[in-house]
Amino acid sequence: MLSQPRTHQEALAYLDAHVGLGVRPGLARISRLIELMGDPHRDIATVHIAGTNGKTTTALLLAAIITGHGLTTGTFTSPHLEKIEERFRIDDEVASPDDFTQSIADIAPFVDVLEAETGERPTYFELTVAAAFAFFAERAVEAAVVEVGLGGRLDATSIVDPVVAVLTNVGLDHTEYLGDTVEEIALEKLAIAKPNSVLVTGALTDPVALVAGRYAAERGLAHCAFGRDFGLDSAAMAVGGWMTSIDGALGRYDEIFLPLHGRHQVTNLVIAIAAAEQFFARPLDVEAVRDSIAAVHSPGRIEVVQHAPLVVIDGAHNEASMAALAATLADEFPDLSWTVIFGALGDKDIESMLGHLEPRIGRLVVTEADSSRAIPVGQLAAQIREKLPDIPTVDVAATVRDAVADVMGTTDADGAVLVTGSLYVVGEARPHLVGDRGPADQTPGGRSSEPGLSSSPD
Repeated sequence: MLSQPRTHQEALAYLDAHVGLGVRPGLARISRLIELMGDPHRDIATVHIAGTNGKTTTALLLAAIITGHGLTTGTFTSPHLEKIEERFRIDDEVASPDDFTQSIADIAPFVDVLEAETGERPTYFELTVAAAFAFFAERAVEAAVVEVGLGGRLDATSIVDPVVAVLTNVGLDHTEYLGDTVEEIALEKLAIAKPNSVLVTGALTDPVALVAGRYAAERGLAHCAFGRDFGLDSAAMAVGGWMTSIDGALGRYDEIFLPLHGRHQVTNLVIAIAAAEQFFARPLDVEAVRDSIAAVHSPGRIEVVQHAPLVVIDGAHNEASMAALAATLADEFPDLSWTVIFGALGDKDIESMLGHLEPRIGRLVVTEADSSRAIPVGQLAAQIREKLPDIPTVDVAATVRDAVADVMGTTDADGAVLVTGSLYVVGEARPHLVGDRGPADQTPGGRSSEPGLSSSPD
């Protein structure tokens, strides 16, 4: 039994003590813990978001729209880039260190009871879910937008009974946990839709669309589908983003400026608007949508952090997200040769991922994030040199900090730098690239590297 945390460092250490508990699927621990807390999640109207890619950005867009329509909104996303507090938001504000510390202190006595009852310790991710709802209850939020950590059916966030369940898309990722086919993975993710939910689905491939339609029909769920019930009318590239017109399921939304790079982010916006319509069960206020979306920022998602040289960071960590990144570079930054800082976790298909970027890479600097799941830098470099021999230069940096120092010290003002491959790599690189910010949080509790269904690996 751990002592109740009183300071920020103690709260981080408390979480850190629950890292490395292994893959333990099931909702029994989190369900009992949240029950001991008084089931605070039951008092909050919730949207639950699953999908292979786009979950975090969709969550931030949706939360902004709900907030823009007058509700106090809590948002839970994962993983974080730099600091644990990023997982918890009220309206457009990230939780403060004091908020985080208080939320961990609030759940600690109930964790003690759970451990005494069951002899089991909850996982890092389960604790963050419980802390999120403690935080939301303290702030009396009226709506919550909750992102799935991994999969859906057995994810700790699946304690919620959402008003709206969103499936952004489905690809072959985390197959060791979720299944070997997109159909199997889709069923794991679709399980977030409960009997009283409206199911909103994004731009799905035909096999997944069939699974989703059948899942909704068999359970009598209202189903709102991209391309059938709502969609994109037009999108034009603009300075710093996209100008869009969107046909919602219940209304039309013209001249919505999305201040994010990447055409795939437009799809996330369309999904967020459709989900918000279903949440409110009415058309949205167009001016409220315009104002709320114009203020959205999604750190680490095709984020331009410097201009001389041009520096872009993106947490693409599987083939589908890397394909979207490559398409964005071609559309929005044509004719540039990139110096790429790249690192990845051990369960990734490196050849498929980097294959999308290969024609645009002038120099590749391979590095290793501070995670037990990171591919060792020497092994990663050897694999790339063997599988992708057309990349002209492959160098090695032992740490992300070293990679950033090397690349930024050798790139001219008119050059282009890309940091990608993992949210862990991007999270470590970002504080060394963004303005005068201090170093990234290097405390043990600042980052969970725990794999499995009870955490949220990238």
